[in-house]
Amino acid sequence: MTDTNGTTHLSSVQAETLRQELQEQLSRRSNQLAGLQAAASEGSGADDTWQELLVNIAAADRAIAELGQALERLSEGTYGRCSHCETGIPFERLKIRPLARYCIGCQRRHEAA
Repeated sequence: MTDTNGTTHLSSVQAETLRQELQEQLSRRSNQLAGLQAAASEGSGADDTWQELLVNIAAADRAIAELGQALERLSEGTYGRCSHCETGIPFERLKIRPLARYCIGCQRRHEAA
């Protein structure tokens, strides 16, 4: 659980909890994407609903990619580290925002830019 010299700051229990959450979200988003794609194949593309459907498909696809990347980082041991300053992101933040890539300080600076 230490956070010095790049060592892990998440316990194995915390990492497993986050892995399960990410996998559950990935499963839900994959099911959502499959449903949206099925609806798109049945549609005519002639109304505003079609545009909304395409936007939702793109959003689900993007979320699936982000979740896959987070799971990959978890396997590599880099998950939970700020992409900017490399400090450990607290478990409490990751529990609320499992896709968080920045610590609070760097996130604020990133949003202000």
